[in-house]
Amino acid sequence: MSGKKLPKEAYGGVQGKDYVPYITDKTRTGINGAVLVIGILLAVIFAASTAYSGMKAGLTVAAGIPGSIIGSALVAAVASKKGILGKNLVQGMASGGESVASGMIFVLPAVILIGSKISFLEGILVGFGGVLFGIGIASLVHNYLIVEEHGKLMYPESMAISETLVASDAGGDSIKFMGIGFGIGGILTVLTGSFLNIANNVYSVIGDKFYKYKFEIEVNPLLLGIGFIVGLEVALTMFAGALLANFAVMPLIGYFAELAGPSAVVWNNTSLAVANMDVNAIGGSYVKYIGAGMMLCGGIIGAIRLIPTIISSVKETMNARKSSSNGDSSKIQGLILLGGIIIALIAAFKISNSITMAAVGIIISIILAALFVIVAGRLTGTIGTSNLPVSGMTIASLVIATLVFVIMGWTTQADNRSLLLFATFIVVAIAMAGGYTQSQKVTYIIGGNKTEMQKCFALAGIVGVVIVVGTIVLLSSQLAITGDNPPFALPQANLMSTLTSGITSGQLPWVMIIVGVAMALVLFFLNLPIMTIAIGFYLPISTTTIILIGALIRVYVEKMAKNKEDRTAQVSNGVSLSSGLVAGGSIIGLVGIVLQITGVIKGAGPSGFAAGNGMALLLLVFLVVLTTIPIVKSKAKK
Repeated sequence: MSGKKLPKEAYGGVQGKDYVPYITDKTRTGINGAVLVIGILLAVIFAASTAYSGMKAGLTVAAGIPGSIIGSALVAAVASKKGILGKNLVQGMASGGESVASGMIFVLPAVILIGSKISFLEGILVGFGGVLFGIGIASLVHNYLIVEEHGKLMYPESMAISETLVASDAGGDSIKFMGIGFGIGGILTVLTGSFLNIANNVYSVIGDKFYKYKFEIEVNPLLLGIGFIVGLEVALTMFAGALLANFAVMPLIGYFAELAGPSAVVWNNTSLAVANMDVNAIGGSYVKYIGAGMMLCGGIIGAIRLIPTIISSVKETMNARKSSSNGDSSKIQGLILLGGIIIALIAAFKISNSITMAAVGIIISIILAALFVIVAGRLTGTIGTSNLPVSGMTIASLVIATLVFVIMGWTTQADNRSLLLFATFIVVAIAMAGGYTQSQKVTYIIGGNKTEMQKCFALAGIVGVVIVVGTIVLLSSQLAITGDNPPFALPQANLMSTLTSGITSGQLPWVMIIVGVAMALVLFFLNLPIMTIAIGFYLPISTTTIILIGALIRVYVEKMAKNKEDRTAQVSNGVSLSSGLVAGGSIIGLVGIVLQITGVIKGAGPSGFAAGNGMALLLLVFLVVLTTIPIVKSKAKK
């Protein structure tokens, strides 16, 4: 072992093949029964919480760092002999569960949104296929991405995780703050969610006369936690999109709509006159589709920008096999890839309406998935998994696949359902590739066994698929709810369902889509982040507002710190507490909804003062104060 810090060569300065890792003893292993149990437990937790929070907010939080914090504490408690190598495997498994969820929720719920049902068997087949195929293809370029490009591809989140593992003796404070966050998030969710539902948590002001607008704040601990983690730039950019939608576009549409004659009706609701639309009707029938156009344009621009990376990645991949290692690792990666292809073939015939569709669908899916898996692995090395443009790559893949389906004449709702299930395979493979290459880079830096990580990550991915598909199936009745303030915003899945349904049926409201595209192009020429603004435009303003409040708490913490050391410690503790808020809010919320759906609990709903804006503001103050005080009172260890 080379001391209590990572060697400086971990960040470059030497050829990858000459790098000496933190652990130099190649005979040591990180795996045993206790490590596997801990890893599976974290994979389950992060898969469930990511699925819930991602469908709720449209944002996901990478699990590598919180997984390394929690895993370090648990491994130290029950599997201390495995040390840092065991901690590394556990963080990788946490990331595996989260990666599955962050990909699958983009597309699979869209099957419900088009009016179809999801079969649990079909869901796990496409999920298993995507997991194994993504890991298998990413393994082909392991040596190139991880070893040969050492010091060139920096893998920022991998380095942060590696530093966290090496400094795991500081994990006590992190665990404490995560526990505080979990408690705050859990208590507020019990009071306002499906468990007791005795307090209103949405502050709402709606202008429905001369100036039609909507302003809301959802007092939701998991959203506040996400805001603290993503920071001011992302939160403020999303909020700018919400302001554009709710205080500019919506009032403009409302103003001109009132000038319409009595015979003019809403395009997708002939029983409602255009002149009589309230803010919710304007949002659901018009603003939503403008936002979809913005996201579509942003995704396509993002995919076009990836062309140089795609070309260089494919070129390097052609040579990657020359430098790949032989032996046990090569055999296992071959088996994983072969297993992914076989399961994908079985899934293709299960979900398709004909043999021809199965053949065409699997060929398109495998080509697109392989292409973007390689791109995802490379991009993870430059921007990390948190910023990986999975949605952009998925949109590009889905548009291509949809056009092929239209050309083949497959345009029914059942065909659309099959198309979305093929797309689920693609997005899972892409998301898994990012998490896998990140985890393998940590393994390389620490000095772990890449085959052990490969096996553990695949196991975590499979467990994650079962959890995420089960969660989506259980919540299907909740996911199908639309209208004002639905339980789950599902921005990406709504976009996928809108695109595929509109293109295959020929009834996409192109005027509004084109308006959204034009707005996105303006943002592009202004060099502004299209997808972040578009998601804020599409999400309820209640969501973006509380995310912004979370980011503002982080700004306050940074400003109030007395010195650089305290600032670093407080931000780190704040991220840990926020991770607890996300975990507590999402897991308790998920359990509450499941209990409600199964009839175990029945909430009557808040009444009196508890049902009004006053209660929501009171809860907001309560949440902000309880979150901020523990963070600002913490100090750096001397």
